[in-house]
Amino acid sequence: MKKVYLYPLWLRIWHVINALCFLVLIVSGISLHFSDTSPFLLSFDTARLSHNTAGILLSVNFAYYTLFNIISGNWKYYIPNVLEYFPRSVKQVRYYLIGIFRGEPHPFGPGDNIKFNPLQQIAYLFVIFVMVPIVIFTGLMLMFPELSPGEILGMGGVWPMAILHIIIGFFLSLFMFSHIYLSTTGHTLFSNFKSILNGWHELHDSQEMIDNAAKEANDNPDEEIEDVD
Repeated sequence: MKKVYLYPLWLRIWHVINALCFLVLIVSGISLHFSDTSPFLLSFDTARLSHNTAGILLSVNFAYYTLFNIISGNWKYYIPNVLEYFPRSVKQVRYYLIGIFRGEPHPFGPGDNIKFNPLQQIAYLFVIFVMVPIVIFTGLMLMFPELSPGEILGMGGVWPMAILHIIIGFFLSLFMFSHIYLSTTGHTLFSNFKSILNGWHELHDSQEMIDNAAKEANDNPDEEIEDVD
């Protein structure tokens, strides 16, 4: 079984803290809306305290993540190849809709120079660097309403912030559960979860064959290599 080291320690620390914060934010956020109607949710005061605490920790963790992304150069893995993005995305969509249920190899397995497939790149780029900053900003405006604009589109400054915070939070919750589901599609049910703990990603046997063929093609450019797909 071939393994590739994808996740350095700083990234794994961020990922675990981020996941825990999101879980607390989801539970406490739902409780803030429905705590008076369900005995299974947190009380309003507990939900507010836990939501604000997790939100602050998420903000600090995001600043830490952004800093190390710049220092380490990890940001480059999120930038898609514009010229090849569409055909690569079509191939990845086909894999998610058909190939994954037939046991076909991942069309774009991770390696030393790539961590994410084209759909992951655009999703992570939008979620991490657009949606998360928005939910942090709007959360801070709700926590400190005196900093909110006095008026937005003819409405009070706080109300639009609350609506945007809820909408973005909803889509981030959907993304998180989709992310968890897709994480179960590794070499084994829990192999991708193990990689977050030790940093090593296990490749499928078929993906290893693809990588070896690609490496051989690079080492011997004048020779024809049979397509293992």
